[in-house]
Amino acid sequence: MTSTMRAAQMHDVGEPMKIERIPVPEPGPHDVRVSVQAVNIVPNLANILSNWTTWFPLNPLPPLPAVFGLDPAGIVEKVGERVEGVEVGDRVYVNPGRTCGACRACRDGRIVQCASYAFAGYFGFSATSLNLLQRYSGGLAERMIAPAASLVHLPDSLSFEAAARFGYLGTMYSALRKAAVAPGRSVLVNGITGTLGIGAALLAPALGITTLYGTGRDRDLLAEIDKLAPGRLRLRSLQDGPVDEWIAEETGGQGVDIYIDALGPGAPHETLQQGVRSLGRGGIAVNVGAVAGEVPLDLHRMMDMDQTVRGSVWFTAGEGQSMADMYEAGLLDLSPLRHHVYPLEEVNTAINSVRSRHGGFSNFIVTPASGR
Repeated sequence: MTSTMRAAQMHDVGEPMKIERIPVPEPGPHDVRVSVQAVNIVPNLANILSNWTTWFPLNPLPPLPAVFGLDPAGIVEKVGERVEGVEVGDRVYVNPGRTCGACRACRDGRIVQCASYAFAGYFGFSATSLNLLQRYSGGLAERMIAPAASLVHLPDSLSFEAAARFGYLGTMYSALRKAAVAPGRSVLVNGITGTLGIGAALLAPALGITTLYGTGRDRDLLAEIDKLAPGRLRLRSLQDGPVDEWIAEETGGQGVDIYIDALGPGAPHETLQQGVRSLGRGGIAVNVGAVAGEVPLDLHRMMDMDQTVRGSVWFTAGEGQSMADMYEAGLLDLSPLRHHVYPLEEVNTAINSVRSRHGGFSNFIVTPASGR
């Protein structure tokens, strides 16, 4: 094996990535090195690369030049001397969440609440994230290193392209788990046609969701979503009136048990507010879409209704393993995803092509290790 590898690096904010040769990274004692077979280009990546330092200056990007790439999947090719339970040749998804392992949250097992939590190949959530961003790069390179604890072992039947979608799929899965989804509990998802929202429809059979309400703007996309979980879905276009009035009609005024907001930063606040107003007594609202700004809520009504509003960020490697197990058991069907695959040299084209995606069905993939 050569001592260098191809990688896509960004040198300056807003500039296209450059394909360069950089040193092959060596794993530490608790790390593995992965030959990257597929990386998902998430819809928000273009914003991260162009606008992050302006929008969120306190949340650092990796020091430039840097290798980005949030959602990698590949093959383990080297194992650190203290790693157990991982073998060379294992097929894995690499959860990009990085933690310090020593803060109180980490020691309590609340790893996504780590004071230094960071997304390798993406950004950090605090100034203390910088060390983790420097130590671990993203997946837009032929190889990458990652902590062994971040790996999700993949069944042979699961393609790397589909596994690289675990990031947004896992975000929805974790949000539903935090809301204690279970058979008999009703769920409303705003933005069900998007990259995050579609995960609820895909996960519905595995989680036993019996009634899943969903909204989106595009009626044609809603018609396609309706086919993903026959008999479980009730869908409505946001163009057809307020969400809360629709849910009141559907539920006889009782409301839903769980509301998941998967709308993005540009979405109007009113749609999120309507979703919260759709909750019944004891309901819980979980935000995963990152609607931006301060959103007024009727806290007195929420108190009287014993309701909860919370955020949910990403998911754990353990939750990712559960999704892989669901797939292997035939409970999670990822065949509706439409893969658009690009070689590493066309990474900038892939990033720009995301704008023309077919809702959440499109899955934009870069394959760094091909053609070495």
